Amino acid sequence: MRYEKSCGAVIFRRDGDWNVLLIRHAKGRHVSFPKGHVEPGETESQTAEREILEETGLSVRVDRRFRAENRYNIRPDTQKLAVIFVALTDQAEITPQPEEIAEAFWLPVEAAAARLTYERDRKILRDAFAHIQKYHTP
Repeated sequence: MRYEKSCGAVIFRRDGDWNVLLIRHAKGRHVSFPKGHVEPGETESQTAEREILEETGLSVRVDRRFRAENRYNIRPDTQKLAVIFVALTDQAEITPQPEEIAEAFWLPVEAAAARLTYERDRKILRDAFAHIQKYHTP
């Protein structure tokens, strides 16, 4: 069995209400959160920040107090671990990386949950939003 590790985040932006950034991947066509492979010498949160900047053009502040793990098989011989943090940004303008991202968009939390392809991502979003409400709402 081969193993891969990616890190990313549920990215929140406050514009009156909380909005979440979702991406539709160019290859798999599924809707999820931005994430990418860990490079040698990087911490998980550094990977998340770098991948988010590369894939979306957004600078984010990762909140390492929230960390979710998602394990799944991407091929019969390959298991992937995706580590997902909470991240915040004030930027609204997204610059998707065309090689990897077919579409990137902001949605209110409930609408975002409905657009996610996988139930495991909906659970991560619910948990991440509970964290945001606890630690980042004035």
